[in-house]
Amino acid sequence: MSAEQGRQRAQAPTGYDASAHPPFAVTVDLAVFTIRDGALSVLLVERGADPYSGHWALPGGFIEPDEDAPTAARRELAEETSLGGDLPVHLEQLGTYTAPDRDPRMRVVSIAYVVMAPGLADPQAGSDAADARWWTVEDLLDADGPALAFDHAEIVRDALERVRSKLEYTTLAAQFVTEPFTLAELRAVYAAVWGLAPDLGNFRRKVLSTDGFVLPTDERGASSSGPRPLLFRRGPATALQPAMLRPQANRPLD
Repeated sequence: MSAEQGRQRAQAPTGYDASAHPPFAVTVDLAVFTIRDGALSVLLVERGADPYSGHWALPGGFIEPDEDAPTAARRELAEETSLGGDLPVHLEQLGTYTAPDRDPRMRVVSIAYVVMAPGLADPQAGSDAADARWWTVEDLLDADGPALAFDHAEIVRDALERVRSKLEYTTLAAQFVTEPFTLAELRAVYAAVWGLAPDLGNFRRKVLSTDGFVLPTDERGASSSGPRPLLFRRGPATALQPAMLRPQANRPLD
């Protein structure tokens, strides 16, 4: 019997009382990252209704009864901004946030996602948001940055560390550049995400020696002086072994 058939045939056991447990809602929150003007940036929406009306928050919303979490995440990305639909993005689950008092309306559990894509345009606020804009991570984490709604500051910090760490041991950096790209453009991704560029020689050796990290094309990019750089596309590889560790200054503290 397939898993789908099992779900269709499963019934609540006799005598089970669903009212014995208090009801709660499940939402999705999206930490959407792109690189704009050389800076790692995250998408925020200004809430147009209470709670936290006028505060900045991650895009997201409630999961509908007929949805799973990934479907809700993509729907919310489309509804609250102009970035959803068939836009090719990298979307992965970050974690689940369950603090009992994280939402003043009721008990709400949130499944947070990290979204990454290259060169995303200016967003358009959806019907339930007053505004939407990109914030550089530097400005957002500054002491004078905005106070985020709910526990979204925690989610942003967790998402940022996820992105930084994944660049160490995966080829995910290539998701931040538009194809075709130069190695200099790819290295600039590491500089934006880590805050420091990896050593040039080590970076080139690592990228070019990892089978399937990048695939050379027959094209060359523009150059103001010197030879025109070779252009690449993303390869099928997903892992870096051994890892390309970020500069020590930006590694997390134990």
